[in-house]
Amino acid sequence: MKKKVTAEIIASALTVTLAATTLTGCRFGFASDPDDPNEVEEEITIDTSTDTFRYDTDLNGTNITLLNSKAEIQVALEEMAAVFEEKSGIHVEVMPVTDGDSPYTKVVSLYNSGNPPTLSILDTTDVIALAEEKAEDLTEEAWTEETEGYLTEVNGRIYSFPLCIEGRGLIYNKKVIEEALGETFDPSSIRTQDDLVEILDRLVAAGIEKPVSVAKEDWSLGAHQLQYVYETYDGTTEGAQEMIEQIKSGKLDLREYNRMSGFLNMFDILKKYNVAKGDPLGADYDEMAIDLADGKTAFWLNGNWAWPNLEEAGAKKEDEYGFLPYFMSNDETDFANQMIQGSPSKQVMLDGQMASETEKAAAKEFLNWIVYSEIGQQMLVKTCNLIPPFQNNPYEPEDPLSRDIYEHVQESSAFNASAIVPNDHWSVLGSAMQKYLADRCDREELIEVIEKYWAEQE
Repeated sequence: MKKKVTAEIIASALTVTLAATTLTGCRFGFASDPDDPNEVEEEITIDTSTDTFRYDTDLNGTNITLLNSKAEIQVALEEMAAVFEEKSGIHVEVMPVTDGDSPYTKVVSLYNSGNPPTLSILDTTDVIALAEEKAEDLTEEAWTEETEGYLTEVNGRIYSFPLCIEGRGLIYNKKVIEEALGETFDPSSIRTQDDLVEILDRLVAAGIEKPVSVAKEDWSLGAHQLQYVYETYDGTTEGAQEMIEQIKSGKLDLREYNRMSGFLNMFDILKKYNVAKGDPLGADYDEMAIDLADGKTAFWLNGNWAWPNLEEAGAKKEDEYGFLPYFMSNDETDFANQMIQGSPSKQVMLDGQMASETEKAAAKEFLNWIVYSEIGQQMLVKTCNLIPPFQNNPYEPEDPLSRDIYEHVQESSAFNASAIVPNDHWSVLGSAMQKYLADRCDREELIEVIEKYWAEQE
């Protein structure tokens, strides 16, 4: 284990209880109905009996702000901030990105108003766009040694803190599949698009009429889905950028590119078996969680961030949920058919333009506390339900989706690729994907929109 900040502070055990709530279209909370009078809230116990983090007492009374674009952990971050304040004397106000705002638009508007947040949780793309003008250089921070492979560099410098690893693919409910088919389900037996079609047909024959859920949201379609085209170029961020540059320059014809056709072939499969096929743009995100938990469907195209929705819908942490890859072909040896995408999708940027030196120091204290304190390590994983990107964090995620991604990362069966795209990519091309999902355009029209979009980028 690498060097960490140390000192002796003895504290008692702390119990953190998270309440169910709804924000920015994403629900987070617990399995029972929030209106159920018999509801028993789940208690997450954080052991504070050991706390060797050295707090800088000179920072006591400092106030900083944290802009949160990850709605499902708003309550958890508030709990985390409260414990940090109790220990450090530093107050962290957690500001949610409100419904309808993109994180980039929100943070830019706050800069324009002269009141930017001290810390901002942003997508990697947003950090890259803002870093050299707005962000504090964090290259020399000690925690960079704990997160090898998950740092984002901008011209050789580090301007952001990787908050977590997130992964995505085709979520499966193992129990539902096994009960429908009357046999044990081995996820590793599904290796190609044809394999997937075979099991989907069997599920239909067994009575699950439409076994797949496909979210209609533009952020899901334009970011989580379409970006497979870029990220499966070779499974690296660098490869994704090379592929994007080829599209921008016109050197790559998407009509002839096997990843484009493979992506659409897979998407067409999911469209065919979509539970909301009759009205795909009328699908309800929360209803999809209920459908998967209740067995109306067996698969949901999504990421590990969907666990709070599933838990609220009735899923239990001991249930067997996991991920299949987003199959890009019928080639069993294709890495995209064997691996799950997992990358540091959320980054924390520290304001380097308007924050005072004291505020910067307090913000760095908070980030170091997350990485090096026994309490912060626990709360990142247990309270926020995040997969830690830090090698020194000994805690493993407890929910089945994050645990599955964590295991893929540990077993080197996850590829770390993050396409760096403009901040309007998900809205512009997500809208085009919505038309394709609803059969309001064909492949040629979709590809024309994608190529036109990239041709207009500098």
